[in-house]
Amino acid sequence: MDRDDEAVLLVGHGSRRERSNEQVRELAAGLEERLGIPVDAGFIELASPSIDEAIAGLAATVSRITVVQLSLFAASHVKTDVPLAVRTARSAHSDVEIHNGSHLGIHPAIVDLLDDRATTVEDDLEVDRADANVAVVVCARGSSDPDANGDVHKLARLLREGRSFDRVAASFIGVTEPRLDETLHRIATDRPDAIIVLPYMLGDGVLTERIRDGTAAFDDEYPYVDAAAGDPLGTDSRLLDVLGDRWQAARTDSVEMSCDTCKYKVELDGYEEDVGGARAMLRAMTHRESHADRDDVDAEPHAHDAPEAHVAVCTNQTCAADGAPAVLERLRQAARDSDACEARITRSSCLGRCGDGPMVAVYPDGVWYGDVDGTDAERIVSSHLDRGRIVSDLVDVTL
Repeated sequence: MDRDDEAVLLVGHGSRRERSNEQVRELAAGLEERLGIPVDAGFIELASPSIDEAIAGLAATVSRITVVQLSLFAASHVKTDVPLAVRTARSAHSDVEIHNGSHLGIHPAIVDLLDDRATTVEDDLEVDRADANVAVVVCARGSSDPDANGDVHKLARLLREGRSFDRVAASFIGVTEPRLDETLHRIATDRPDAIIVLPYMLGDGVLTERIRDGTAAFDDEYPYVDAAAGDPLGTDSRLLDVLGDRWQAARTDSVEMSCDTCKYKVELDGYEEDVGGARAMLRAMTHRESHADRDDVDAEPHAHDAPEAHVAVCTNQTCAADGAPAVLERLRQAARDSDACEARITRSSCLGRCGDGPMVAVYPDGVWYGDVDGTDAERIVSSHLDRGRIVSDLVDVTL
């Protein structure tokens, strides 16, 4: 295929931290040198140029553009936001052939890169996996897309295969479970000599700092285990190998996506309402609008506005035995089904009301509900979280 009239758009997420945006531009420059054709950088949000603006600039000089995505996994940006932008661009530039590539995903070069990051931490800790019990935690951002979260576990397993780590676990810093602190404490029960935490991030931003801080706090708490966090992927040249493969697949219409486990294609438990391409496009348009005016958001890479309420569900031993896990899931499902609920629902440790649970605490209202069961969860969402009306017969205490 002739490259003389072709260009590439490398799409990054975008950040209010300019150093993260510069990383995308640095990778774009490296990819341009690797491929020998023009490569520009564009961003989904929070930075310029946008995908629309970047494609418009390239469309004035070439007749074929390949979009290559700098996303680690196939979550909503890959499945909805970027396809919507590409579809819009095709309508605006009908004389230009625009191909859309896939995300970075699972690739041998990335597994090798993670292995090297782990080796660096081993050297810093003065341990050797060959004669010491070394565990690794691959810590990703976390997503509301189960397909993307599943790939983190696959990546962890591939890092374990053929290497001498005692174990490799997948974990997340937000959105989904298991969270990093939970994973670290669980691994500590096996008393390894060292735990290496690998931030599965591109940039050295807020989330990477949280991973480092959480690892350092664990290291202080557990003196019998040496724990340290490694560096993110950065701009390592092996990422260019992956991007080159994704570019070649896109320009030859050979892109493969995991549709068998995509929540927009098949019904998955808890995500039935997400099925359908129209829903995906609607979500993408809504998401773009929600980020159009975000000047008040600080430097966090993907910080949405704070939720209106925080709901904590005690899942400690006594409440768990009384059915708290089911209550937690029913609350989350009811919140997902609601158009009005703006709440973050998380598990908590003991709330000090053993025997009166399961306990559900709603803040900032300071309302604690006791003896909650699964059928009560929908009432808490539909009444309290949707309309601000306390479910009086469930109230245990107010603060």
